[in-house]
Amino acid sequence: VQLVESGGGLVQAGGSLRLSCAATGLTFSWFAMGWFRQVPGKEREFVSAINRNGGSTSVSDSMKGRFTIARDNAKNTVYLQMNSLKPEDTAVYYCAADLAGRRLEDAGEYDYWGQGTQVTVSS
Repeated sequence: VQLVESGGGLVQAGGSLRLSCAATGLTFSWFAMGWFRQVPGKEREFVSAINRNGGSTSVSDSMKGRFTIARDNAKNTVYLQMNSLKPEDTAVYYCAADLAGRRLEDAGEYDYWGQGTQVTVSS
């Protein structure tokens, strides 16, 4: 199984980025997908998640109205659209796949993880 994130980079505050996560080696439509982020010295933080068919999503309160998750099961890809970025959004962003799909805000529930992509927001 491989999850490969892309789309990270350096952006000014107020800007936008769209992260992608391409999955191989698994039946993508069987898995709920999530995005988490982490900064050095802190625990991995839940960002957003989406269920198997894309009909249900959740977003962390601090990112509601700014971040949107979506998936394309035909392309085995999950996306995270990030708007109105703030310097405190700077982190490594990880995508993850969860077969059980029950507690999507819990990083410990996920079965597979990508390597992460760096997002840096300058003030």
